[in-house]
Amino acid sequence: MTDEPKFLRLTVELTVEVLDVDALQAAALAEIRHPDADLSEEERTEQAELVSADDSGASALQWLIEPDHVLQLVDHITEIEPREAVLGVEPSEGPSEEEEEEHDHG
Repeated sequence: MTDEPKFLRLTVELTVEVLDVDALQAAALAEIRHPDADLSEEERTEQAELVSADDSGASALQWLIEPDHVLQLVDHITEIEPREAVLGVEPSEGPSEEEEEEHDHG
């Protein structure tokens, strides 16, 4: 075994159905306005406008999921050390046919 570090990149794709865009946006706006949010007033206003203008809910969902939440997927594995978590949320056309087939059999 060599002393060189080895890295693995884990890719997870999750499709969610937005049941209530208004409630999702309201929850994100509450996070943006929370006193513990590390944002200037200008940043709060900018982020609130982005969330409110995005009728897909993607901007709101991104505010509600911390990249560190993803690290919980591997926290129980002692043989690795998580180094980075990056989160991206974008609109989708819905579950792929493959996902629907897996769901039907599950």
